[in-house]
Amino acid sequence: MAAEEKNIVLEVIDLSVGYLAKKSTIEVAKNIYLKVEKGELVGLVGANGVGKSTLLRTLANMQPKLKGEILFSGKNIENFTSLELAQQLSIVLTDPPASKNLSVLELVSLGRQPHTNWMGTFSEKDNKEITFAISATQIENIQHKKCFELSDGQLQRVMIARALAQDTSIIFLDEPTTHLDLYHRAYILKLLKNLAKKTEKTILFSTHEIDLAIQLTDKMIVMDKQEVFYDSPCNLIEAKRFDVLFPPETIEFDGKTGRFLIRG
Repeated sequence: MAAEEKNIVLEVIDLSVGYLAKKSTIEVAKNIYLKVEKGELVGLVGANGVGKSTLLRTLANMQPKLKGEILFSGKNIENFTSLELAQQLSIVLTDPPASKNLSVLELVSLGRQPHTNWMGTFSEKDNKEITFAISATQIENIQHKKCFELSDGQLQRVMIARALAQDTSIIFLDEPTTHLDLYHRAYILKLLKNLAKKTEKTILFSTHEIDLAIQLTDKMIVMDKQEVFYDSPCNLIEAKRFDVLFPPETIEFDGKTGRFLIRG
C-alpha cells in the first residue's frame, strides 16, 4: 500500500445524502468524493440549508446514506459495530450535554466509555487519556466545576476534551463556534488546528465562520446548491468556489484577502 493511502483516514466515494420520506427520496447533495488524511483540519462550509449537517450526520452514521461508500481507514462504515465505530470516530454536536450537573472531569471521563471494561473501571491508560485531554484543551482550572457553571466557550472546550479523551482517529464537530463571540470563535478554531497538528488526529467541522476556516484549515468542503467541492483553501479560492455561495448583490468574496464583503 502506498504511503499516501496509509494516511487516508476517511474516504468518501460517490456519496449521495438526504432523507427517505414515505413515498419519495429527498436528495440534498450528490457525487461527493473525499480523501481526508491523518492530522488534517477540514472545514465544511456553505450557505444555510445547503445540507452541511446532513452530510456530517451521514458521515457519522447518524442517518443513512442514499448512495455511495464511506470508509474509515479503508473499512466500509457498514462493517463496523457500534462499539468499533465509537473507537474510530468521536462527535461533538451543538446539543448541550444531557446533564449539566456533571463535573467537567466527569463529563470528559465519559469519553472513555467505548474503551472501558463491562464494570466501567478506568485503567492507567484511561486516566492518562483523560488527563491529556484536559491539559490539551486547557481546562485544568475548571475541571472540578459543574457544567452548569460554565460559559458557552468553556463548555465547548469541555465537549472537545471529551471527544479527545475518546482517543479516536477522527473527530467530527457540528458548528463548534455557535453562540460564541468573535474571540472565542477564533480561539476554538485555533485550538482545533493545534490539536490536529499535535495529536495527528483528523478533525472535520462544519462552520459558518468561512473567513476563519480559510485561514486555519488544511482542506475545505464547499457545498453549494449544485455541487460539493473539496480542496485546499488556496485552490478553492483560485477556482472561485467561494464566489457563488451567496447572492452577489449582497455579499461578494474578495479572493485577494480571502474575506467576504458586504456590498453597499
